[in-house]
Amino acid sequence: MLKQLLTLNLANKLTFARILAVPVVVVLLEFPGRATCLAAMLLLIAASLTDMVDGMVARYYDQVTTFGKFLDPLADKILVGSALIMITANGWIPAWIVVIILAREITVTGLRAVASEQGVVIAADKYGKMKTVLQILAICPLALHFSWWGFDPNSVGMVFLYLALLLTVFSGGNYLYTFYKNWLYEK
Repeated sequence: MLKQLLTLNLANKLTFARILAVPVVVVLLEFPGRATCLAAMLLLIAASLTDMVDGMVARYYDQVTTFGKFLDPLADKILVGSALIMITANGWIPAWIVVIILAREITVTGLRAVASEQGVVIAADKYGKMKTVLQILAICPLALHFSWWGFDPNSVGMVFLYLALLLTVFSGGNYLYTFYKNWLYEK
């Protein structure tokens, strides 16, 4: 495993680093306190930045790979899903929101897998990318949780979470429509 990891290109290593951050975030949020929540939020920010950087690196250095196309959205889903589950487990957000978000992620991943088997690539669209950004903008203050110098991060996080939820549902519907129109309809 280590040998395969060392042979990955830089873009895929950055993506893999995002996945490696997940267990650390989970452990930090399992023991919520001011220090652990701050550390979890900072790690979530750093991991999220790798999502932006890995794509730029892949395109700039012509390192776009099939493995990277698979791993990048998977890393996003694992990071976001894990953080949302831990925040829900702590009782900080309603579970129904997380169920809707995760259902959309599983559905879109399934659609991509079915289309891929037929040689059709359903790429991430601008709504899906905006959805991920809003989810991270919600998760970071929600993970921080505790008030800092009179600032309540939970209210900010909840505003972004509801916006992310709306965009999650919309982008999921858009993927379903695209899948139907471009793949099922033509069959």
